[in-house]
Amino acid sequence: MSHDASAPVYGSAVAKVEPFGVDHIPDNERHGKPSSQFFVWFAAGLNFPIILLGFSAAWFGLSFPAAVTAIVIGAALGSLLMAVMSRMGVRLGVPQQIQARGPLGFFGNFIPVAYINVFAGVGWASVTVILGGKAFAGLTHLPFWLCAGLLTLVEMVVAIFGYNMINFLQKALTYVLTPLFALITVVAVVRGGSVFHANPHAQGYIGSTGGLVTFGGWFLSFLVAWAPFASDYSRYLPDTREVVTRTAWYTGLGNFVTICWLGILGVVVGGSATSSDSITALHQLAGPFALPALLAVGLSALAQNFLNVYGGAISIQTLKVPVTRTQAVVGICVLAYALSLWGASGTEAKFKVFLNLTAYFIAPFAAVLLLDYYLGGRSDASRIPELYDRSRVLDWGFVAWAGGVAASVPFWQSSFYTGPFSVAHPGAGDLSMFVATGAGALLYLLTYRLKPLWVRNADGTRLSSGEPDRSRTMASHDH
Repeated sequence: MSHDASAPVYGSAVAKVEPFGVDHIPDNERHGKPSSQFFVWFAAGLNFPIILLGFSAAWFGLSFPAAVTAIVIGAALGSLLMAVMSRMGVRLGVPQQIQARGPLGFFGNFIPVAYINVFAGVGWASVTVILGGKAFAGLTHLPFWLCAGLLTLVEMVVAIFGYNMINFLQKALTYVLTPLFALITVVAVVRGGSVFHANPHAQGYIGSTGGLVTFGGWFLSFLVAWAPFASDYSRYLPDTREVVTRTAWYTGLGNFVTICWLGILGVVVGGSATSSDSITALHQLAGPFALPALLAVGLSALAQNFLNVYGGAISIQTLKVPVTRTQAVVGICVLAYALSLWGASGTEAKFKVFLNLTAYFIAPFAAVLLLDYYLGGRSDASRIPELYDRSRVLDWGFVAWAGGVAASVPFWQSSFYTGPFSVAHPGAGDLSMFVATGAGALLYLLTYRLKPLWVRNADGTRLSSGEPDRSRTMASHDH
């Protein structure tokens, strides 16, 4: 794809379909302000599932101060990760998934992207459609399948238009959702808020340390799950030192404020919630203000799923599936809608299982990307053509990622699977994500200076030297 350097074909037009897929964004198309990242992530974080996670503090038997501490630490670590990932997008001008081709190799990146991004994109989209569809069904008294279908249709149209429209609507939704969630906060606290002490007799008590680690880990996991998409919404920003720095601050702040706000709200009102169903719990908390509360949940589903669907479509293109971005968006939406009809019951239990599994796989992926950027020289813009070089089949970053995941398996804590370490030491809490990160990082440090695992010639034969051809140009970019 070639462009006249003096005439952007996309620019800042909101009502124009984004022409880029997973291409590198050229300088003439760079536009926007770093503050846009605050609105993108602040709106995405205004979601009722965060409140639901907060409910679990009392179940773990944590004291109020311990629960708040766990949320703040988890939110701070996750926001820091998002901030760094977002600034990488400004610097390199490519999606996060494409960046992963650097340390993992062009095809070595396929397996983690297939799981992490496509699976996670569809899964998160379906969970959010369920909550939004239930909320709109409660508002309108229309059947769930119809409300979920209309919600999916709106998300599909916006994701097809792409980057500029998503940025525009996330800012608008921030201004709409903030007062609605502020109302939920005031009403819920007045109707049932309480500050409580530690309770060793609580149903889910596994010790104060284990409970704090697991509980705080959920909020960290929520942001870790966004990490493979962070650069997707910053890659159009102008690549200057000031923009890079401010983008990181705005991204981190947007994530941190919403996770802390809604997570702590969930802790405060968790003791008074008697239903595990999200919409029923919302009715109980909001009382006579249930209608604006349902409106907030329904609209917040849009703020989340604009990103889920758009990111999932980029992931499909990263896998070299021969479809356009528009076709990928439609496919993601159809799958998410079908899953929402299947999984409409027991949403909260499925949500926590899904949250854990995605974090176990994404944490070492993020660690490898960060180390490759800062230690492996990936911040050098002159190396961007390597990300589109098919001769770089497989690299050691894949081994580091896979090794990180494998090392974490004995520590998994989930209704889906509980590892032997967690069975033997439940009081340690869920350490899986931290073990995966540490093991992945260690393996990267041990291997990143080695020759690539698999590099092939233009005729498809394997190069004996293992050295990639650095002379390739961006003529092989994806479209």
